[in-house]
Amino acid sequence: MNIHQVVIVGGGTAGITVAARLKRLISHLDIAIIEPSKNHYYQPIWTLVGGGVFDKSVSKHAEAELIPKGVKWYQEAADQFQPENNLVIMKDGTEIHYKYLVVCPGIQLDWNKIEGLEGNVGKYGICSNYSYDHVDYTWETIRNFKGGRAIFTHPNSPIKCGGAPQKIMYLAEEAFRNQGVRDKSEVVFETANPTIFAVKKYADTLNEIVKERDIHVNYRKDLVKIDGPNKKATFKDLNTNEEETLDYEMIHVVPYMSAPEFIKKSPLADAAGWVEVDAFTLQHKRYDNVFGLGDASSVPTSKTGAAVRKQAPVVVSNLYALLKDKKPWRKYDGYTSCPLVTGYHSLIMAEFKYDNVPSETFPFDQSKERRSMYLMKKYGLPAMYWQGMMKGRM
Repeated sequence: MNIHQVVIVGGGTAGITVAARLKRLISHLDIAIIEPSKNHYYQPIWTLVGGGVFDKSVSKHAEAELIPKGVKWYQEAADQFQPENNLVIMKDGTEIHYKYLVVCPGIQLDWNKIEGLEGNVGKYGICSNYSYDHVDYTWETIRNFKGGRAIFTHPNSPIKCGGAPQKIMYLAEEAFRNQGVRDKSEVVFETANPTIFAVKKYADTLNEIVKERDIHVNYRKDLVKIDGPNKKATFKDLNTNEEETLDYEMIHVVPYMSAPEFIKKSPLADAAGWVEVDAFTLQHKRYDNVFGLGDASSVPTSKTGAAVRKQAPVVVSNLYALLKDKKPWRKYDGYTSCPLVTGYHSLIMAEFKYDNVPSETFPFDQSKERRSMYLMKKYGLPAMYWQGMMKGRM
């Protein structure tokens, strides 16, 4: 029988960070990770890969290299939860028993929810930085752009890294200028959101940027259909339900996203399909020995690696409290961060917590574009990720 003190479902950013932190805190703790993937990706760098700054290989590490020493790795997908029996059943039928469970399998990309999208990313001028397989096609499309309409989309669903759909737009617009084709180009942002960014402080700056750079922003517009061979994209107006079809030369698409299917169908899910946890303690609302964090959790904040960096210590502290027969005490304040790349040498470092209240790290106005913050994104944050978070140091 497979029995562990702590079982972590998901070996992505959240799972590895929690496991590494727990091992540093209690070296003898019996921990297991359930994760089918053989590779682990630092996805925030894909914006710069799509912009031609890095090769995509810099984002990839072998999963085996990141599993903390002494942690058991089940390289299989979780399939079912029986929380009343403290049991996880994997796809191959293996049963894993736990005393405490941490659920953080990440988010599911639903390419099939936009008609004509699945199978066509990577051709017909359809690119997406949300696919490792095709992120290099984004740069290929941008650098070969000769003019016409370039569309960038943001879907009507929760997504990971909510700023990413427009970050690549700013890089593309600058690239068009550098390539001498900007005067022959129309740059369009079709977003399902009602504003360019949820936090007003940063939205004010972004609104100035799109105006200065002649980027056309259309709100409450949701991509519902794409005709690749004919380069036509159909958007639904979420206010009127009317549809409009636009021609394009290139289109950067962002798929709908949701919790993984095995989470949605599980007793751990809320009505929307997310792991139902307390927004502050990250403890499950119905099962005291279960915690959830990361993109698959119900916490009402942006789904980012920066959010995980602040959630993981809360989960570890509160799980440790339970191990000591104490009550969970540490609180997560909703902190998240979105490094908004606005060009090849500029970035707005958006940091905020619950209720979209700015929660900034640096002693200056982070709503301003800065080269220093771009360099932080390019070099500092990846180092912090691989050498800090993945090793349980921060």
